Order: sequence, then structure tokens, then C-alpha cells
Amino acid sequence: MATFISVPLKKSSEVDLVKPLSKYIAASYPAGEEQAEYLRSVEELNKLRKNALGRPLDKHESSLEILLRYYDQLCSVEPKFPFSENQLCLTFTWKDAFDKGSLFGGSVKLSLASLGYEKTCVLFNCAALASQIAAEQNVDNDECLKAAAKYYQLASGAFGHIKDTVLSALNREPTMDICPETVGTLSLIMLAQAQEVFFLKATSDKMKDAVIAKLANQAADFYGDAFKQCQYKDNLPKYFYFQEVLPVLAAKHCIMQANAELHQSMLAKQKKRFGEEIARLQHAAELVKTVASRYDEYVSVKDLTDKINRALTAAKKDNDFIYHDRVPEVKDLEQIGKAALVKATAITPPLSQKFADLFEKMVPMAVQQSMSVYNQRKAETVNRLVGTMREATNLCNGVLASLNLPAALEDLSGDSIPQSIAEKARSIVEQGGLQSIEQLIKDLPELLTRNREILDESLKMLDDEETTDNELRTKFNQRWNRTPSGDLYKPLRAEGANFRNILDKAVQADQVVRDRYKSHCDMIALLCKPENELNAAIPSANPTKTLQGSEVVNVLRSQLFQLDEVKKERETLEEEIKAVTFDMSTTFLTALAQDGAINEEQLSLSQLDKLYNSYNQRVQTSIHTQDKLLGQVQIAHQEFSSLKQSNTEANQREEVLKKLASAHDSYVEISSNLREGTKFYNDLTEILLKFQNKCSDIVFARKTERDELLKELQQSIAREPSAPSFNVPAYQSNPAAPGPTPAPRTVFQPQQAQQEPQSKPQPPSRPPPPNITPQAAPITPTNTPPTGPPTNNPPPVAPPSQAQGPPYPTYQGYPGYFQMPMGYNPYAYGQYNMPNMPNMPYMPFQTTPGQGGYPGAPPPGQPYPGYPQQPPQQQPYYPQQ
Repeated sequence: MATFISVPLKKSSEVDLVKPLSKYIAASYPAGEEQAEYLRSVEELNKLRKNALGRPLDKHESSLEILLRYYDQLCSVEPKFPFSENQLCLTFTWKDAFDKGSLFGGSVKLSLASLGYEKTCVLFNCAALASQIAAEQNVDNDECLKAAAKYYQLASGAFGHIKDTVLSALNREPTMDICPETVGTLSLIMLAQAQEVFFLKATSDKMKDAVIAKLANQAADFYGDAFKQCQYKDNLPKYFYFQEVLPVLAAKHCIMQANAELHQSMLAKQKKRFGEEIARLQHAAELVKTVASRYDEYVSVKDLTDKINRALTAAKKDNDFIYHDRVPEVKDLEQIGKAALVKATAITPPLSQKFADLFEKMVPMAVQQSMSVYNQRKAETVNRLVGTMREATNLCNGVLASLNLPAALEDLSGDSIPQSIAEKARSIVEQGGLQSIEQLIKDLPELLTRNREILDESLKMLDDEETTDNELRTKFNQRWNRTPSGDLYKPLRAEGANFRNILDKAVQADQVVRDRYKSHCDMIALLCKPENELNAAIPSANPTKTLQGSEVVNVLRSQLFQLDEVKKERETLEEEIKAVTFDMSTTFLTALAQDGAINEEQLSLSQLDKLYNSYNQRVQTSIHTQDKLLGQVQIAHQEFSSLKQSNTEANQREEVLKKLASAHDSYVEISSNLREGTKFYNDLTEILLKFQNKCSDIVFARKTERDELLKELQQSIAREPSAPSFNVPAYQSNPAAPGPTPAPRTVFQPQQAQQEPQSKPQPPSRPPPPNITPQAAPITPTNTPPTGPPTNNPPPVAPPSQAQGPPYPTYQGYPGYFQMPMGYNPYAYGQYNMPNMPNMPYMPFQTTPGQGGYPGAPPPGQPYPGYPQQPPQQQPYYPQQ
């Protein structure tokens, strides 16, 4: 009776995990110990997949442990890598577990670039292997029964988990073995078998009959639900697997119901309800009789039938002679209770007891993405604060240059180079002068061109693949059922458009720097000349030595010193702001663990406010101090200017000194801008190379998928008929002498009444012997044999050990009928005597009055013309059996 159903494993094609994952790690993590550790983990993951899927698995717990470890590792890896068609593209191919395909078409399979698909198929194999291990358990052993129940519940939970998640994991129609209807049915079957195991355990432990009856009735209910779901789904019955499972489910439903009735009858006997006992035993006997007649080749119920029949015979005997209790109808009996002791195991990773995360130190993608956005927000905050300070410094320098300060205070003699101008000239020469700026300006177009070429080549790959995809989609129409390239490349094209926009803005910024350089080029060149040439280029003026030591000059110098201190403080403050660090990954991980999601904006803004609020206040204080000092400088400068002797030469000299001071400031700013631009282009080159690799990877994956789909389409087209179907003439479709076909298997239908098994088909009837009485032949077709012998024909005498049968060639399925010997004439009745009765002549055939003779009959005593004559020998008339 203990026939259990197991599920076959799915088969997967080999996938190289090392190359794409290693490439992503090398591009995302800096070289070092951390990257090396991740690369070693990738190798281990690839080995784990080969062990789990690349070889046949034994029906043992160790094999299941490997599958569970691989599933747990997939669950751990999924949030840490960007697995998708347009990022980290890995294509997994799996064959249908039930549909074995055809000789020429091959097995049904599905290829998807989805880790969710891989997880689903691996979990299916975990459930299938668990069902196989459970089915191999010895039901006579207590520990084996416990193991079987555990594995069946695990299988039920795994199939149920697939039912709930497969559609969202795949985002397309799955193969039939993992579709929700199929795995839902398998989950019910596994749960029913787990309940049956508990019934067997309770029976072996000799628990109370009331408990056993409830367990059996619940198992029967589970089997009934599984049978109905399996039978009434449109696609399942076409599979050979489910054609074999259906009768087993029907038989198990009846068997468990019979067991429930048997143990409930024992309970009725204990309660002195002898009529109820007999009614339940009769119902149980009818159930096992149905199983024996219809499903005997699947499930044996001989022992259960004998047990029920013995109990029924004893109960009837006791009731007939002693109790005389009325036997109620089955419909009037009280319903048997139910007790469900099984529950599908919840699938909550890790499922393996030996699981160790290979990528434990790698943060999930959600945290990585949040960290990326946080770093952008942090960079924006730092750039805003630093930019504000630099803007204030440039404003200060511009105001002082317009006032010719501090050169005006240093140039009281009127014929020497002011100290500040001399220092600025030396600074420019030390930084490389005009040559360094011109070299930087010359390098920018080359860097820009290189970046444009990388971006154009990347987008061209996408354009070419999309064009090919559209052409094939137009050619094959609905058969080309993969994601359109235009939809898949939208994120990449948006990213490419963003890069192009960045390059366009960079070109505009480069032009602004060039224009500014041209406007200050002459003065910068003057500052690069030797000191005597510089001094000669500056106009001389009347000395103003009388102002040296005056109060207004001292005030101005004091104010300029304070401004210098403010600018130095800003430099220190800028370094402090850039040096601020904080590890937000811990905060994001905590939020992900607690809430299952990360509110990045709220967490980032809150943390950045804590980090940079004090620095923001210091920047504003510095700007306020500068504004106050500049106001004071302007007032003091007006007084200073009024005391100076105004003449044309003095004005010219002051104007040149202002331009020289402004040229120095412009040189410093232009140099900084050009170096930042060079760094920007070099950094952008690395980013664009990663973008190019991403485009190359996805185009390669799409090409591989395209080739696979084209191959499948070619096979599908080859299997299609080359011409429409047409009606075949009847004389071609109906063979002349078809043999009997075996009776089909019956499938249990709960709503149909029970029927007795059909009797064995009988061989064709023997045609009547010819009439030897000369009569006119009736006008009837010669090819229509009569339906049977005449009713008044005396039967021929045959030996008791021989069976009657037609002298026809034998047919498969009817043993005992031998072929007619060559040259044998069954109608020459007058020539031979019956075997074993040599003294008894054969009785001539007596015709019915009014019946015509056999067509073309010869005169009495003469044989039919055209038949060869046999020599006299002992030839039995009936074939030997």
C-alpha cells in the first residue's frame, strides 16, 4: 500500500559564473585584499553550482544539503550584485522536468537572464530531491517515517513557495513544470503524503482508533484535493507524468478513506454500534474493491482487502446470530473527524545547516546604491561650502585689485616694483608660466575627443544590436518573444545621454577658460619676464614718500592683514571640510535589517546636517567678517586716495599695477580650472570605459540569447507540417483486417458510479460451414460473412481437452490460437474424421428450411474446385491451445 509519488529533477545547462562576476568585482572594488577575497568567493560559488547541478545526485541527505547550500548562497548573492538584463547579465537555461520533448525537437527548455529564475529552478530541484529521498524511506522504521514526513513537508513548502513567487521572479510565462498550477498541485500531493506518513506512524504505534481514523480521513481529503486539482487543470493531464500520477492519487484517496472507515468501525464496535460497524466495513470493502479493479497495477490492496473482509465477515456473523442491529445506509453515518498534523515548511533562508555566506563582507546592492547617492549628496555639500568660500575669496581679491591694494601702499616711492607684484611674478614663474597653461589647454581637445569616441562606440553597439533585433522581430512576429532591445536599453541610453550632456557642458566651460586666458594673456606674459624688464614696463610716477608712516596707511595695512588672515583661515577650513568622513553603510544596513527598506534621503540629510552644520556656520562667519573688512578698506582707501597727488603718470602706473594683480589672480584660477578639467576628463574616461564594458556585455549576452532563440525557432519551424492538413480517403485510412486494440486504462472519476471491470474481449466468431446440399445460391454479397452459426445446427463433437475457436491467424493479445497450416482447407468436411474418434464419421451440415446453399457449392460428395487436396493424416480440426 505504501506507494509514494516522487518528482523528477530539472536539468540545467552549464553557466560560467566566474568571468562576469569577476569582471564586475574588478570594476566596482579597488585592487587589494578585499577584491582578492571576493574573487576567491566567486570561484567557490562556481564550484558549488557545478556540484549542485553539474552531476547526477544521489537520493541522500548529503546531496540535498548541497542543493540547499547553493540555494541559500543565491539568496545571499542576489541583493549584492546587480543581476539584470541591462547590467550584470547571466543567462540560465533549464529544461522542463516533465515534458521530455520529441526525437527531433529536443526537450522543452527556457533561457532567461534572471537570477530569480535560477533560484526558482534550484528550489524546484530541492523539493524534487526531498520527495525522492522521502519515497526511499523504509516505512517499517520509526526514524525513517520521521525523516519521510520532514522531507515531504519541506517539498510541499518549496513547491508552495514557487507557486507564490515564480511569476514575480520571472516576469514572463514560465515552463509548465514551474507554473503556479503545476507546483500548487505538487505541493498538495507532498502534503497528502506527509499526512499519510503520520497515519502510518500512528498505526505502527497502535494509537487509538479514533485518532488513526481522523488522520486517515484527513489524508484522504488531501489526496482528493490533489486529485481534483490535478485532473481539472487544462495543461497537466497531457503530461505522461501526471497520467501516471492521477490513478495513484485516486487509489490513495480510496485507500485512506477505507482505512478511516475501518478504524472508525473498530471505534463503533467498542461503543456497541454493531450496525454502524458493518456499514462502515461494507463501505471500506467497496472502496478497496474499486481500487483492486481499477488501479491494481499501481497500488496493491490485497492485505487491506483481506483485513477488511475478515472484519466484515466476523461482524456480520456476530450481528446475525447475536446482536441483530440494524445496518444503516452509508449516507446516514456520522462524518469522521479530521486531524491535520502536517504543515508545509516555510521557506526562509538559510535552509542549509552548513551555510556560510561566501560574500559576507559585501554589502547589499540597496546599501551600495544608497551609499552612492549619499556620497553624491556629501560631495555636493562639500562643493557648495568650498565654492562659497572660494567665491568670497575671489570677490575679495577682485575688490583689492580694483583698489590697487596692497600695491598702492608698497609703491609710495613710485619707481620700484611693489613687493606684492614681485611675489606674484615669482609665483607665476614657479608654476610654469604661460607654457604650463598652453600645454593644459592643448591637451583638453584630445581628452575630449577620446571620451566622445568611447561614448559613440558604446551607443553604436546598442544601435546595431537593436536594429538586428527589430529586423528579426519583424520577420518572426510573435514568435520573437524576448524583451525588445529598445525597452531593455532605455536605462543605458539615458545614461549615455547624460554623459553626452556632461561633455557638452564641459566644452562650454573649456571655452570660457580659453576666453579668459586670452584676455589676460599679455599681463601674464609680462609677469613672466625678468624683474628688470617688468620694472621697465611699469610706468614711473612722482614719489609719495610723504604718506609713509601716516595713520591712513597704517589703518589700510592693518585691514589688509586681517583680510589675509581670513583667507588663510578659509584654506584651513577647506581642508577640514574635505577631510570629514563617516561610514554610512552601518546606518543603512541597520535600517535595511529593521525595516526591509532604506529611506536614503532622510538618513543622508540628517547625517550630513550633523556633520557639516558647524562648518557651514564658520563659512558664513568668515564671509560676514570679510564683508565688514572690505567695507572698512574701501572707506580708508578713499581717504588714502585723496591724500595722494593725482597726475596722469600716477594714474597710468596704478592702472598697470591693477592689471598685473588681476592677471596673477586670473592665472591662478585658470591653472586650477585647467587642472580640474584634465582630471575631470581622465576620470570621465574611466567611467565611460565601464559604460562601454557594460554595453559590450549586454550586447554579447543579447547575441547569445538571440542565437539560442534562432536555433529554437529553426527547430520549431522544422517540426511544423509543410502543407495544411487534408482528409484522407476512407479506403486508405481503414486497414483491411485491423487487429483488436488493448482497452485503455481507466481513470477514477469521483462523480461516476462504480462499475464492474469489463470482461476479456472474445475472438471473432467462426463462420458457418458450407452447405453440401445442392440448392440455388441466394443473391447476397460474398464478402459479408454471416453473424453466427444457425441455431439448429448440431454442435460438433470435440475432445474435452481442446477449446473451440476459429481457424484464423492469431492476434496479439489472444494467446492459444495458432495460425492456419498452409494448404489446410477448413471446409472439406467430408474428407477427414474427427481426431481421436476414427470410427465416428462427421455429421453433414443440416441447413435450415428455406435457407439457400453456400454460394458456388459443388454437387454432393465432390470437393470445392480450386482447393488443393491433403493426404489423409491425423489433423485436429480445432487449433491446439
